[in-house]
Amino acid sequence: MKKSFLILLYIHLSTLAFASVTTELDSLFIVLNKTMSERSKYQAIKENKINGLKSLLNESELTAAREFYVNNRLLIEYLPFNFDSAVHYIDRNLELARLYDNREFKNETNLHLANLLAFSGRYLEALDVVKKVDSKKINKEQKQEYYSIFTKIYSELFLFTPAKENIELYRAEYHAYADTLLKFLDPSSEEYLAIKEKEYRDNRNMIDCKRINTQRLAMAESGTRIYSMITFERAILYKMEHDLESAKKYLILSAISDIKAAVKDNASLTDLAMILFNEDNIDDAYRYIMFSFEDAAFYNSRLRYVQISNILPLISEAYQLKTNRQKSELRRYLITISLLSIILLIAIIAIFTQIKSLRNAKDELIKVNDRLRELNDELQTANTELYTLNHDLVESDMVKEHYIGSFLAICSDYIDKLDDFRKMVNKNIVGHKVEELYTTTKSRKLIEKEVDDFYNSFDNIFLHLFPDFVDQINNLLLEDEKIELKKDEPLPTEIRIFALIRLGIKDSSKIAHLLRYSVNTIYNYRVKIKNKAAVPREEFEDYIMKIGSKII
Repeated sequence: MKKSFLILLYIHLSTLAFASVTTELDSLFIVLNKTMSERSKYQAIKENKINGLKSLLNESELTAAREFYVNNRLLIEYLPFNFDSAVHYIDRNLELARLYDNREFKNETNLHLANLLAFSGRYLEALDVVKKVDSKKINKEQKQEYYSIFTKIYSELFLFTPAKENIELYRAEYHAYADTLLKFLDPSSEEYLAIKEKEYRDNRNMIDCKRINTQRLAMAESGTRIYSMITFERAILYKMEHDLESAKKYLILSAISDIKAAVKDNASLTDLAMILFNEDNIDDAYRYIMFSFEDAAFYNSRLRYVQISNILPLISEAYQLKTNRQKSELRRYLITISLLSIILLIAIIAIFTQIKSLRNAKDELIKVNDRLRELNDELQTANTELYTLNHDLVESDMVKEHYIGSFLAICSDYIDKLDDFRKMVNKNIVGHKVEELYTTTKSRKLIEKEVDDFYNSFDNIFLHLFPDFVDQINNLLLEDEKIELKKDEPLPTEIRIFALIRLGIKDSSKIAHLLRYSVNTIYNYRVKIKNKAAVPREEFEDYIMKIGSKII
């Protein structure tokens, strides 16, 4: 019993922990997406800072030393931002070093160039450049950068080299240069701690590795390149432990920091996209990998291009397949909607048929008994048609109960009215009240009421299909020509005309017949509304046909 309780308690606590992580991730994804949408803002801040530095180059009496210093500042800004621009200022400083035969300028610039090449994945080129620097003729600070570059190059080479025989060679070189570099570093410095963290990570000492990473994180600030690197390395630790939820958290933090710092040479979003792709989250994976690809293209990073090119085709293909499936589903939906529109049109035609039948019945008083028999036959036919329509509507999973109920209510109402009319006629005939019967049928109040009921039914059904139809028409009209409807007010004639056009009934004679107007009146209404249009007159009805569709 006690053992079962402990198991249940463990499961409950695990569930709570998972829910907490999920909630945190959801919040972080929201922040990431918002930060991605503001990329141009952070890029503008970076460019403004760069432009401020460039303005220093326009100073009068600019000395070579001053220009070299400003170029170095620009180089530092461009290093994670744009490879080609960084190379430009390195080339300018090398030119200054040659012009003034300044060995210190040359050594420092070659170190910057080697560092840039190493970070952009051009490791062998970086080796060629850094080997040109005479380590015996550089100062202590430059020596630190000198050994740091070698450490960076061989660290990456033994990770990415395809030749197995070179792995141990590069690993040995890395450890040799790392040991030498540590002698120049303060044990509390970021670079020293980064090397020790990598050492623990390579030895799979995760406890000490996380401890140092936490120490480094406390020293860094979000929105800086160093924070992005530390959180990225934290994500690597969790990936090694197969804790993908925590890995995603730190990849998101790294990506947010990269965007805020306008770091274009980044890897966090690429790794995050791959994790999401493996989790079958294709949409987000595609969005993040394309964002990374745009940054890589802006930076001109060969290393990032290689990394992205390994997974971009997989994600793109999956995204394309999903898009194609969605398009197929959309086509099916459009076909279903078209069928529903046809069914609705048939229902409306059936209603008009019933109204016409009722009017004909009133006009044929002399043959009332024969007509009643015909009406009963028509009623039976209508019931058969109703059963067929109802059966088709039930089979279609896209038909809404409201429209079926409306159609059935209308038909039932007309059946009751026909039956009441039949009883009234029979009663008057039996009672020999032909004069009263004639007076009743002579009045147009009954047909006018039926027409009003028809209009109201049409308005209600149509506005359920296209609830924002009036607003959409107003969007097509000039500002001072918009149609305003009061609450519970029926649709005006011009709106009904264009409602029928939206349903595909464009012929003025058919519209005139349905709305009981002359063809000329219908034509005038159409011309009047088109003259008020804010869109081209000849395209107005095309816009009407797009209301309620995906096109508008």
